[in-house]
Amino acid sequence: MSIGFISDLHLSHDNVALTRGFLSFLDNNKDSLDQLYILGDLFEIWIGDDDQSDFIQIVKNALKQFTELGIETFFLHGNRDFLIGDDFIKDTGLKFIPDPFIFEIFGKRCAVSHGDDFCTLDIEYHNFKKNVRSSQWKSEFLSQSLQKRNEVASSMRETSKKKSSNKNVNIMDVEISSVENFLSETNVDILIHGHTHKPQIHNHKINNRHCERIVLGDWDDNGWCLRFDSKGHTLEKFKL
Repeated sequence: MSIGFISDLHLSHDNVALTRGFLSFLDNNKDSLDQLYILGDLFEIWIGDDDQSDFIQIVKNALKQFTELGIETFFLHGNRDFLIGDDFIKDTGLKFIPDPFIFEIFGKRCAVSHGDDFCTLDIEYHNFKKNVRSSQWKSEFLSQSLQKRNEVASSMRETSKKKSSNKNVNIMDVEISSVENFLSETNVDILIHGHTHKPQIHNHKINNRHCERIVLGDWDDNGWCLRFDSKGHTLEKFKL
């Protein structure tokens, strides 16, 4: 059995090469993967499941073809695509999982997360997240026209980029005590997450246990995939 983990693709209609790279990834792995976990930020922005643009349809069709081959494909929300809903999941054959999600993998207790919840020092971001994840905000946003939603989302993205450029990079990374508290409280052996765009395998010693934290990379000119099988795991970087 082979399991893949990816995150932070940030697919968008104006980056055709990246979309092609993702479609190639699905095609190249259709015979080798039994399961695939997409840990958030599949899209750069998501303004609602009623967006039927050509770009969205291409990605949806590719995912549907992939899942129809019997490859279980799981998805959890990122900070960019938290508005993905049941219609998208139904159209693609993906399976929603909560954040965090804990399960067994080859005899190890494993947790997956987008990762932003561990960036506890970024108070401004978490206040923003609390607001936009509220039922009221989502309802009001989704009640607007697609054009208006796209304008609002684009404005929010630009504001986010400006704020991020002025923040201390350490604030936007995970807070180690938050990670280690999670590992201790959940008793997991392996934590897999994205969000920070800092791909690396970290080792932690928790209550005399050896734990791993595997950070997935973001996709641009290269893609990243963590692969697990009975022999072990590798964090792979590949040209798109």
